[in-house]
Amino acid sequence: MTLYDRDRAAIGDLQKLRFFPLAVTGGKGARLTEEGGRELIDLSGAWGAASLGYGHPAIVAAVSAAAANPAGASILSASNAPAVALAERLLAGFPGKGTHKVWFGHSGSDANEAAYRAVTKATGRTGVIAFAGAYHGCTVGSMAFSGHSVQAGAAKADGLILLPYPDPYRPYRDDPTGDAVLALLEERLAAVPAGSIAAAFIEPIQSDGGLIVPPDGFLKKFAALCRAHDILVVCDEVKVGLARSGRLHCFEHEAFVPDILVLGKGLGGGLPLSAVIAPAEILDCAASFAMQTLHGNPICAAAGLTVLDTIETENLAAAAEHKGRLLRAGLADLAGRHPLIGDIRGRGLACGVELVHDRQDRTPARSETAKLIYRAYELGLVLYYVGMNGNVLEFTPPLTTTQADIHEALQKLDQALSDVHTVPDTVLERFAGW
Repeated sequence: MTLYDRDRAAIGDLQKLRFFPLAVTGGKGARLTEEGGRELIDLSGAWGAASLGYGHPAIVAAVSAAAANPAGASILSASNAPAVALAERLLAGFPGKGTHKVWFGHSGSDANEAAYRAVTKATGRTGVIAFAGAYHGCTVGSMAFSGHSVQAGAAKADGLILLPYPDPYRPYRDDPTGDAVLALLEERLAAVPAGSIAAAFIEPIQSDGGLIVPPDGFLKKFAALCRAHDILVVCDEVKVGLARSGRLHCFEHEAFVPDILVLGKGLGGGLPLSAVIAPAEILDCAASFAMQTLHGNPICAAAGLTVLDTIETENLAAAAEHKGRLLRAGLADLAGRHPLIGDIRGRGLACGVELVHDRQDRTPARSETAKLIYRAYELGLVLYYVGMNGNVLEFTPPLTTTQADIHEALQKLDQALSDVHTVPDTVLERFAGW
């Protein structure tokens, strides 16, 4: 029995999002090793979680040292040195020194839920603003204000205002500036009781909704409008933060500073770790309110410190900017030969490619997208798709990905685009995807 078949027999489907029969036994750098020894280039970076790639020496050393002499297991009932040091490091890199504190979790889901619960507790308000296409997590609380179509059946928060995300490629009311979205928000705010909205959750690049980069200036205007109504702005950078966009924090591209920042995925370098940076009055509003036994685990915190150290010492933000431009230039070259590519977008090493049947009417090529990444897997490339129509290739490779990795991956993707028509429908029957 193969490793993938053993997985199917032993592990339930509730926690699986599968696109092809990938069965991993190891990894190094930006490459995964599959059962049987085959190497694949991972342009997903485990959905962005493997920020430093696989087996980075600094992560290996930090985790090994922390595991050999663990400072307890959490921050629940005792402080521990790695967690405190990581909190101090995160605060030092965030504007507003002396006004904020940190909450630690395991994932973007629990971090976004904790932020939501804390702001509603602290403010006494229940309303929340979010965007269609947003995937803020898979806990009951985070699904309550997510707007992705895969969570349409989840119970939603009382007073939820759900807005269209400003998408220059598919603009709301044919307005690529996003001002029509802001006008809609003003209409919606006028229709609810004053002082009823606690927070607005925004992704500076909408990730699972389709790797959408908002129009220049939109987020600054959005934040100003929220603050005019005394609404806290929560920036979800779980996937696109910590150097991925070419800046340490993605909001830095937009000339505004959120009230609350949510981090996850890449913060742990592959270990379960998330963080919320928020005003002290929010995170101190109650004790024993948003806690789990292993929150602030010292081994995970040691990994987080090492991720931040490595981003700085290896200048990975600038590297992501340079390599992202290289990747998008290569994708633009592919678009010249493959009409399936409708749009290329992104910042740094957070890139999206939207596939369409026709570049004029922009009809989503959902089936072709699934077949493309399956064929890419057969050729030795790991790549996933996102988007409300399931037609956007998402590129979130490790920040340490080399230029040689990118060139080789583009060659494989070129071949996969040429071979899409050869992939039979039956191949995908076992893989539901999004």
